[in-house]
Amino acid sequence: MFTGIITNLATLKNLEFNAKKDAILILEIEKSNIKRSLKIGCSIACNGICLTLISQKIVKNNLLLSFQASQETCNKTTLKNWQINQKINIEFSMRLNDEFGGHLVSGHVDDITKIIAIKNIKESWKFDFEIPKNLQKFIAPKGSATINGTSLTINEVTPKTFSINIIKHTMENTIFQYSKVGDLVNLEIDLIARYLSQLIKKND
Repeated sequence: MFTGIITNLATLKNLEFNAKKDAILILEIEKSNIKRSLKIGCSIACNGICLTLISQKIVKNNLLLSFQASQETCNKTTLKNWQINQKINIEFSMRLNDEFGGHLVSGHVDDITKIIAIKNIKESWKFDFEIPKNLQKFIAPKGSATINGTSLTINEVTPKTFSINIIKHTMENTIFQYSKVGDLVNLEIDLIARYLSQLIKKND
């Protein structure tokens, strides 16, 4: 489980696909920026995708983290389109004594969406995104959404789009600083909204 508060930025150093079309990827993080011990088998959110750490290696002052992602994960997320040396949002799984800073995030991406507009407003930025048709009922003003692993509050909603506001701190400490119109991003809807919808459906 995660909270959508990005703790590190990593760099994609390698991405390959095996015969089963699973992805094998390596991310590089400056070792001094990691404030906890990492064990093989732990869960780490990479651009909002919950991945299992399968190996790690120290090279000079950096830590190389290796993951395997299934074909289904590749098909449902932006992972298949990642490029070598691009930056990746990282969040380590929540511990029981950690501060709960965002909202409940599972790391299970619901769909891919597109950035359709970016507007600078003083020291913040308004981002507009397409709403995937299958997720329209989960997108509501003042509700929560996770974009590339970042917990965000939805400001405005139209039948086809929703917007969020990125403050300076978030912009400088996440991959939003590299975003441009047309980019595809991972979207996870609010976990509580998902379960409420399922509960209502069962009671209809």
